[in-house]
Amino acid sequence: MQFCDECGSMMHGDGDEMVCSSCGATVEKDEERAAQFVTTDEQTDDDVIETEEGADFEGKPTADDVTCDECGHGKAWYTIKQTGSADEPPTRFFKCQDCGNRWREYN
Repeated sequence: MQFCDECGSMMHGDGDEMVCSSCGATVEKDEERAAQFVTTDEQTDDDVIETEEGADFEGKPTADDVTCDECGHGKAWYTIKQTGSADEPPTRFFKCQDCGNRWREYN
């Protein structure tokens, strides 16, 4: 990461420059230093949490030890995601198999 010398905010790459996300200050990219950075272009969406209304939970593991607060159904699909630091338990995201209600459970 590179931080702005003017305001201290994080900068992002834009062509041959680094641009401040807050104040708009620009600096020329140092190619030697830039090779050390990981950009968001290199990241994949493999581990994106499916929280959108139309996200496809079907085919995910099924939990039958839960109860939907909306309809009372006892089965839901779920995904697990580490949302906190590594020493905290993961979060389970559920989608009711009957009404489609979504909720999360912190362990």
